[in-house]
Amino acid sequence: MFILKRQDVEISNFQHPKRDQQIPILNYQGQTFRLISAFNGKQAEDARALWRDLTDNRGKACVLLEEPDRYNVWGKVRLDQLIGEEAGGADAAAKPPLFAQACLLLLQAVYFDVEDLLGARQAASFQKDIAKVFQQGNFPQADSPDAVKNWLTVSPLQSHKVPPWQEQHLKTLLQELHRLGKSYFGDTGFAEGVNEVLQDMPAPDRNQFLDWLKQSALNKLWIAT
Repeated sequence: MFILKRQDVEISNFQHPKRDQQIPILNYQGQTFRLISAFNGKQAEDARALWRDLTDNRGKACVLLEEPDRYNVWGKVRLDQLIGEEAGGADAAAKPPLFAQACLLLLQAVYFDVEDLLGARQAASFQKDIAKVFQQGNFPQADSPDAVKNWLTVSPLQSHKVPPWQEQHLKTLLQELHRLGKSYFGDTGFAEGVNEVLQDMPAPDRNQFLDWLKQSALNKLWIAT
């Protein structure tokens, strides 16, 4: 539909009326769009391919926002429709918070491996890289060094506190986590044995997450065995 630059649009946070959650909204010429997927500066072709697929093949009204260091795809939405989806949508209710728990466990497993195998300096570098992912993807409750450190080190199963990340956040996190892991370790062995990483989750929750993972394109990156 549109390929836009940052100066063409206004981005604000929409406070959900029933949750402690900020939802990023892009405004352009009186129309509102919600973030679908975020890409880093080296993934321009991936971003354009998704945008073209959504607009040309699926008939979606979408915006591709091009910035120097990132590309974001936004889908048109009405705020009243958004409220209804967030308040009562079965898809939204099924995934957070248990899917966020699972993604945090995978994130922490990679982070701790970096720290144990590569040392404190590389762990600090990894923390900065993940902070950039959170920032570029507009992740709620992940916009400070303390928040980032918390999600990297505090077990989501013990604290019973997980961030209000939606499905597009989780997919972005797993995509970027795989990219970073491959960059740090030089191979993809870290992505094997997902089931073992998630062994402390209740079995029904773990199985629900693994079913979702296997049915998505992420299954090509994360080997759920």
